[in-house]
Amino acid sequence: MGYGDDEKSEDYLFKVVLIGDSAVGKSNLLSRYARNEFHLNSKATIGVEFQTQSMEIDNKEIKAQIWDTAGQERFRAVTSAYYRGAVGALVVYDISRRSTFENVSKWLDELRMHSDASVVTMLVGNKCDLHNARDIPTEEGTALAERESLFFIETSALDATNVNKAFQTVVKEIYRIVSKKVISADSIQKEVDMGGSIRLTSEVEQHDEGQTKRFGCC
Repeated sequence: MGYGDDEKSEDYLFKVVLIGDSAVGKSNLLSRYARNEFHLNSKATIGVEFQTQSMEIDNKEIKAQIWDTAGQERFRAVTSAYYRGAVGALVVYDISRRSTFENVSKWLDELRMHSDASVVTMLVGNKCDLHNARDIPTEEGTALAERESLFFIETSALDATNVNKAFQTVVKEIYRIVSKKVISADSIQKEVDMGGSIRLTSEVEQHDEGQTKRFGCC
């Protein structure tokens, strides 16, 4: 889990990646969250793009560095370097295009192949403003999220529905896990300093093994 450079201010820096098929709205979700902008005719660009957003939790500044595939997914060029160091991920599909939903499993497999098993993951059904064109019922998204132990939410980058909530939920969950580990590590160190014995399986490990991440839709 990443920390900020200034340890005295107790900042945290978390890398979060956006993945999913081309044209599901990943770049617009990021621009809506980072700059409150939406570009109807946005074109995919090739390269690495990211935005850093800050939020405050427990009087600490939490920075989320959010990476966008920036068109690479069209050429199956998303590499392990893109995932390296990620502690959070939003897997995005278009609620009006079933093929993008069916490919979620592929993206999850790739994420798990290149990332730590504890990465906080949210399934995002984007373009929920397209009521008449909906092809994936909300219940179907919810069921997939439950099977895969993911958070789930439906969003619209066009009208900003649940966009902030999606990103903030992931960041807050990452912080909750990291801060618990820090507190547990401090407690273990104090026990060592006082001559206490340590169990081989710590509370942190037990917590991680039993962690189930679910989040209801809008």
